[in-house]
Amino acid sequence: MNHCKVGYKMFDSMFYWVWLSSIPGMGSRKKNRLLEYFKDPAGLWDASEEELRKISFLNGGSVCRLLDKNLREDVSRHIENINKYGIKVINIQEEIYPECLKNIYDPPVALYVRGSLLKDEKAVAVVGSRNASLYGLTMAERLSYDLAGYGITIVSGMARGIDASAQKGALKAGGRTIAVLGCGLDKAYPAENKELMERIAQTGAVISEYLPGVPPLPQNFPARNRIISGLSMGTVIIEANEKSGSLITANFALEQGREVFAVPGNITSPVSRGTNKLIKDGAKIVTCAEDILEEFIFYQRTYNTNCQGIKEKKEENIFKGLDENERRLVEHLRNEPLHIDVLSKQSGLGIQLVNSALVMLELKGVVEQMPGKVYKIKV
Repeated sequence: MNHCKVGYKMFDSMFYWVWLSSIPGMGSRKKNRLLEYFKDPAGLWDASEEELRKISFLNGGSVCRLLDKNLREDVSRHIENINKYGIKVINIQEEIYPECLKNIYDPPVALYVRGSLLKDEKAVAVVGSRNASLYGLTMAERLSYDLAGYGITIVSGMARGIDASAQKGALKAGGRTIAVLGCGLDKAYPAENKELMERIAQTGAVISEYLPGVPPLPQNFPARNRIISGLSMGTVIIEANEKSGSLITANFALEQGREVFAVPGNITSPVSRGTNKLIKDGAKIVTCAEDILEEFIFYQRTYNTNCQGIKEKKEENIFKGLDENERRLVEHLRNEPLHIDVLSKQSGLGIQLVNSALVMLELKGVVEQMPGKVYKIKV
């Protein structure tokens, strides 16, 4: 088989995968069918126009793009950018390519990766509203923290709101998280999450099916969502309105034969209408990490021992070294974040006593203060 020559330079197999991945106007399903036909992208590269036009599922436009000289010449530039930003290219025929993603209807022919993927990684997606409430942000962080503590990798889209909180929770637990972007890996999107992106890449992975330089176009995100659900055994939705992109992810999960979970929300809140409807329609209601874990066979044998033991240890640790007043405040904060005045009323402790106890709890790393004198348990 001939190897391509661009500028009289020989290229390895990555060249061909980048070329196939870069061809516009051709979906992943069609690219995978071409791989079945030609066995690898190098064979496709060498195919003649006559041979391509005989393939029943290729139209004239697809044939022209496959033979387009400019698209072929652009590959060297793409590879320069890939190397510049320290990006790995993992193609669908490699052993490290996630098996669960490979088995969806339209897997990407290549993944662009910063960080590392693990073979047979057990992952759960946690996604939701960009305009999340404090309750939603707290639940995303807490659930992800607990799941990461059980060895589950958290997959999300690194968007502001629920996604970012979920991935921060996994990092706080010392666990792995994977961010799937709807743009090239040369940029953080949104820009405010640049530091988060770097932290994720250090211990987990930031991935995309898009080449460096591809901007975060609106049409990229529904396609991105199929990868989030495809990498995961199940998808947890936390706060989503009726037209949320998170519901697209839930639909992809159902189509891919994966579990769908939803955290119940305030029935008067617009950002909870989508999640509450999912529960009505049969999604499993989630109030803790164990509600998710018990659905997966590989955890069922150890659930009542290992998982329960971890949960009990966490309960012990949260109260360790606290005096009576501090314990009383923590009991009230375990359910939800509370304003200092509400906390005083519910606990029956005077405001000065509450204030001094909260200072001590902050110093001990048990609680943290949110804007507006609202306090929450530090996961």
